[in-house]
Amino acid sequence: MAADTTYLWEGIDGNGQPSTGEISCRSPAIAKATLLRQGVTPSRLRRKPKALPGLSLGRGGAPKAADIANFTRQVATMMQAGAPLLRSFDIIADGFSKPRMRQLVQAVRDSVAGGDSFAAALRKHPKHFGGLFCSLVDAGEQAGALETILDQIAGYQEKMESLKAKVKKAMTYPVAVILVALIVSGILLVEVVPRFEDVFSGFGAELPAFTQLVIAMSDWLQAWWLPLLIVLGAVGALLRLAVPRSPALRRQLDVLALKMPIAGGIIEMTVVARTARTLATTFAAGVPLIDALSSVAGAAGNRLFEEAILRIRDEVSAGHPLNQAMANTGRFPGMVVQMAMIGEEAGALDDMLAKAAAYYEEQVDNRVDNLTALMEPLIMAVLGVLIGGLIIAMYLPIFQLGAVVSG
Repeated sequence: MAADTTYLWEGIDGNGQPSTGEISCRSPAIAKATLLRQGVTPSRLRRKPKALPGLSLGRGGAPKAADIANFTRQVATMMQAGAPLLRSFDIIADGFSKPRMRQLVQAVRDSVAGGDSFAAALRKHPKHFGGLFCSLVDAGEQAGALETILDQIAGYQEKMESLKAKVKKAMTYPVAVILVALIVSGILLVEVVPRFEDVFSGFGAELPAFTQLVIAMSDWLQAWWLPLLIVLGAVGALLRLAVPRSPALRRQLDVLALKMPIAGGIIEMTVVARTARTLATTFAAGVPLIDALSSVAGAAGNRLFEEAILRIRDEVSAGHPLNQAMANTGRFPGMVVQMAMIGEEAGALDDMLAKAAAYYEEQVDNRVDNLTALMEPLIMAVLGVLIGGLIIAMYLPIFQLGAVVSG
């Protein structure tokens, strides 16, 4: 049997709109017949050229979570406006400036045009559309409410991106400032302190202990700065390779993240909010609770909470109420457990979990604002200790010499 060939086609779709795509068939005749059965009148059909190995199909950054959220929102809006799905893909693809994002949308569009369901087309790109996303789309297609589900998914993604951005902002600012302070301190130790050391060598007197300590640090850094950079770079590279491949290491890092002072509480609230929001979205979409918990575990973003959610799934499978299973893990705050209990009793679990998620999202906002306000004076103090300490150490012998001369 001959292998299928991929053809690029142009034509008119069932709504009379110009359309393009690709299709894999054994011959041009079969391709045209297949398109006609799909309601497409082809006007042009040509063999798709093969990409050269080793070359990228497009330039620009890879699609990010914010791009996927934007794509989902646009598809939901287009479908709610009554636009055909394939036509929506064409319009949305043209609106993205990233070539790779346009290629991704076009690939999904071509899969749908070739007869795949929307969920099946998305599953071909697991790097960009996770299992939770595809499961929700699949549930929406089966229920005949795809536009509603897409709107819920878009809202969920936007809230998650907003939450991530706030936490990243709280963490990035102090880390960036401390990093700059360390770089400046390193430059002072390598370039400035040796010049003072030459001046101090002609004093003929013993230097203060603090100045001797700084000079010793400078000598050590001048001798070892290159090996130090190599070691730090190697450790960073090893961690980037090892963390995704080692569940034990990833779990240990997640444990340490939750134990961090101040930031640990924010991370824990973020995970709780994400878990409640994800479970509310999946349950509202009609996904069975057991399946929803499996999807939520993968989206938790923390191994400890992932393990807790899987234990909840097992207990719920055994017949225990959700709120009791959540309480047994000891991972979820009492408010979330109580909201789950009220939701189960009232038959409004998705609504109660959504309210719990909104509450903890607001708590994260407040914690981030307070942390930012607290960090500003704290960072100034750290900068004063690092930079000011080096300056004082260098000028301390000069001050002592001035006191001896005046005396």
